[in-house]
Amino acid sequence: MRVVVAGAGLAGLTAAADLARAGAEVTVLEARDRVGGRTRGVEVAPGSWADAGAAYLGDRHTELHAVLARLGLKTTPTTMAGESTFALGNGRDTRPGRFPPLNAVALGELFDLLDEQTAAVRAEAPWLTAQAAAADDLTAREWAERHLSHPDAKLFFPLFLGEMMAADPADVSVLHMAFYLRSGGGLRYLNAFEGGAQQDRVDGGAHQICEQLALRLGRRVRLSEPVRAIHQDAGGASVRTDQGEFRCDAVVVALPPRLADGIDYRPGLPVSRSSDRTAPGCAVKVHLIYPEPLWRAYGLSGWSVSSRGPLLSTVDDSPADGGAGVLTGFVTGREAHRYAALTAAEQRAEALAQAAGLFPRLPPPTGFHVTDWVGEEYSRGCYAALFGPGDWVRHGPHLTSAHQRVHWAGTETSTEFFGLMEGAIRSGHRVAGEILTIGRVA
Repeated sequence: MRVVVAGAGLAGLTAAADLARAGAEVTVLEARDRVGGRTRGVEVAPGSWADAGAAYLGDRHTELHAVLARLGLKTTPTTMAGESTFALGNGRDTRPGRFPPLNAVALGELFDLLDEQTAAVRAEAPWLTAQAAAADDLTAREWAERHLSHPDAKLFFPLFLGEMMAADPADVSVLHMAFYLRSGGGLRYLNAFEGGAQQDRVDGGAHQICEQLALRLGRRVRLSEPVRAIHQDAGGASVRTDQGEFRCDAVVVALPPRLADGIDYRPGLPVSRSSDRTAPGCAVKVHLIYPEPLWRAYGLSGWSVSSRGPLLSTVDDSPADGGAGVLTGFVTGREAHRYAALTAAEQRAEALAQAAGLFPRLPPPTGFHVTDWVGEEYSRGCYAALFGPGDWVRHGPHLTSAHQRVHWAGTETSTEFFGLMEGAIRSGHRVAGEILTIGRVA
């Protein structure tokens, strides 16, 4: 069996590895000049790396842990020792723990409302949720306007959604918001470091996963070769790039929905993968590099939350080898679009000025890196695509339905851990099993 895989991210390479082990003749076509998709490493010191893309994992991410074990990669805990820093409109405040200096009752009511929405959604099939159409027509911003009355809840809600989903509330439906939280294990698991979805990182960077998978596939992986067309006929499928044409028996498209829709399919898709309301994940990651994690000496964890950007949150992502101190700043939601449009000099000036206000005892950083996922041509955002009003009801039932010989992978096709590395890997295993089952039947 000959299989062509479009996309050398976690989903595509997982599928390719499974298929190759089963004896299939596999070719992986990747548009970028690197593998990894929405994982990417930044060298912050000689031999020390930080994650410019997907980074965190928890104990429920069983398939990801299994891949790490097979590849001989280790994890390192996300460091949270010390006080948190808050800048939520009333100056700077530091305190133990991660609960912000806002009205506890108002935030408790917010989380109770989110829990109600999350509990009601059918994670395995969100479009079958009771009153799914109504929840899918309503944006999270409209929901907040209806249900949140306290100023502190109104302030915190978009910050929480930006951290969890890299979303502006205006860009996602209530159904998508509830599904995302449910799929990831619930809002408390998703939001937690110790015992939660952000507990650990891959020691040396998550980018190593795809690099090692690609190394094992060898010449089967072709870089700088975006798929332009997939044409099917009675004898198979032809996958076309600018460099040539590849005949095969099955195709895996492991791309975000809007990128998948940009391919020329013949026959055409019966239902598109996205709509004009499907938004890119709104994330820009900023890395501030220091000789070592200097904030720890002042009793600070490096974790912060701000109501004004660009850095809406920061976290200590220092490498375990002690080669550098790394503060990772997250620019999310609408702020990500504004920040991405600035010049490199303006981005640096804004981020450094804010960091100086959050951590006034630190010297200027010795290194500075910006990774703009909003404008990344072959990602269309990060962490994942944002399903807007109508998207789940319209597209959800078809996300994993094969189009003849064309099969779909990617974290956006996973109803388990959607938007996370775990979801991407599970989708790769699913689609490989699907193709191999069809091949055995045939």
